[in-house]
Amino acid sequence: MNLKEIYLSKNKPVISYEVFPPKNDSDGTKTEKLFCELEILKRHNPSLISVTYGAGGSVHNESLEIVKRIKNNLNVTPLPHFTCVSMNRNNIKAYLENLGNIGVKNILALRGDIPENQEYCHDFLHASELVDYIQNETDLSVAVAGYPEGHTESLSLEDDIKYLKLKVSKGADVIYTQLFFNNNKFYDFLERCVDNGIDIPVIPGIMPVTNYNSLCKMVSLCRVDLPKDFLEKIEQHKDDKDYILKYGIEYASNQCKDLIENNVKGLHFYTLNKSCAVNEILNNIQRATK
Repeated sequence: MNLKEIYLSKNKPVISYEVFPPKNDSDGTKTEKLFCELEILKRHNPSLISVTYGAGGSVHNESLEIVKRIKNNLNVTPLPHFTCVSMNRNNIKAYLENLGNIGVKNILALRGDIPENQEYCHDFLHASELVDYIQNETDLSVAVAGYPEGHTESLSLEDDIKYLKLKVSKGADVIYTQLFFNNNKFYDFLERCVDNGIDIPVIPGIMPVTNYNSLCKMVSLCRVDLPKDFLEKIEQHKDDKDYILKYGIEYASNQCKDLIENNVKGLHFYTLNKSCAVNEILNNIQRATK
């Protein structure tokens, strides 16, 4: 099914995951481990599994192989990412043709991170241009990224929503958000979307905290608010790995329950290629909604 059909056909929140091609996996061991983790998460009946794609196609082959296995072996709809930075039109056309040849119906269109301290070539500078190209040249259903607290390069939230609306006007069918820890930031984002005439599904991105150092790295890369109580507990127990994992699962479970109570159309989990935390969160949600 395409994205429109997926989000219109469900009478409960759609579950989806994000994974990435493992690095330095010459013998395929890490990829096999990834699929063992996905077999566990498949028990929760996900409608989509998205697969990241490095800027300039740095993991092109690995990404495409994982997309194939998700579709053919797991029998779950894949949602390959595609970044247009450092890519020319011919590269983009070839990759989209490859997706069509294996029966992929959906794609997440992104600009990608601009390489630092080096020259790069591109035919599309913005994700909106990529969305426009995909809609004109293919039958793919297109998803885009949204930033509840604003993209790090945006001058303001108003400026950021302007670019999101442009992507939607070019033909995006669904928005997946960057991770956030304060649900009120997400609800404010939804209001801004409505106020600006954005009426496609907006799916919250959830990343459970499982490691203190990983959290610090993520905060340094993204514009994200850490609620005071949450941050105090994490800081207090930052050297206790078991506590961080347990508290991260508890916090994300409560976060998801609140989102469901407020009628979100789906939950998109950033798994970091691990099943433990997301599996437990979904178990907690299921127990709470029985």
